[in-house]
Amino acid sequence: MLFPTLFCIFVLISLATGRQSNSVVDFMRKYFEEKPTPVVLWHGMGKCYTLIEYRLLQFVCDGDVRQSAEKFDKGVDGDTEHGFFGNVNDQVQKACEMIAYDEKLKNGYNAVGFSQGALFMRAVAQRCPSPSMKNLISIGGPQQGVYGLPLCPGDMRICDAVRRLLDLGAYVSFVQKTLVQAQYWHDPMDEATYKQYSIFLADANAENEVNQTYSDNLAKLNNFVLVKFLNDSMIVPKESAWFGYYADGDTSTIIPLEKSKLYTEDRIGLRILKDKGKLHLLAIDGDHLQIPESVFIKEIINKYLK
Repeated sequence: MLFPTLFCIFVLISLATGRQSNSVVDFMRKYFEEKPTPVVLWHGMGKCYTLIEYRLLQFVCDGDVRQSAEKFDKGVDGDTEHGFFGNVNDQVQKACEMIAYDEKLKNGYNAVGFSQGALFMRAVAQRCPSPSMKNLISIGGPQQGVYGLPLCPGDMRICDAVRRLLDLGAYVSFVQKTLVQAQYWHDPMDEATYKQYSIFLADANAENEVNQTYSDNLAKLNNFVLVKFLNDSMIVPKESAWFGYYADGDTSTIIPLEKSKLYTEDRIGLRILKDKGKLHLLAIDGDHLQIPESVFIKEIINKYLK
């Protein structure tokens, strides 16, 4: 009981002298101010864990940043390859295990995902509720998948290999289990095949049936922020960042989130979040991930990560 005793003594001294002691204030701040909530970051395709987004978060969040992809492999090259090749379900499971075993995350954490990393981080929220994810920030994440790969960041040899595998057939078993981008490839011209053979996205979006566990877990978030880039040339369609997508068999029509079965049937908990004021949509006038630092700090850091 030493600490409560010290607290009472310092308060009494302050009252007796008729003024507030700076040392008392400093002591109170040291022991009573909440520490910043740790941030877990999952980067995008073709990126490595030395990217500018990490440095920005590290600076603003007092350096307490965790990276879910950092330990998937040693070195930049290995980490980058995991953005293209591998089983996303395995990567999500490994991220869950790393988060669960990290002592600094035991009281909860905030999560930020960039591009495809935002989609994978959402899967972490749905599948692994402990420790608790407090706020989830999706920066240009293809939450409803993609139907096209117009731009491919990174080594052109890797990008060419990705395109060749997609040409073979995104839903071929070998391609699904090998190519990361195939696992969130969402073909609006063949929804039946997508729902049957997609090993990641179809499950994450509960395409075949309502997943109550996913719904319950996602609804535990304090805030789910979806950032869409109005001139996005990477995510096709760009509305996928807000869970919008092409109509079945029609790439000229976009169905917004509120009119999708994902929302009207509340398959993963998005409607619950919206009804509680926890789902936030932010539009940025720029290309993929081109968010001004001032906007990032004002609209993301200060509102959800402090």
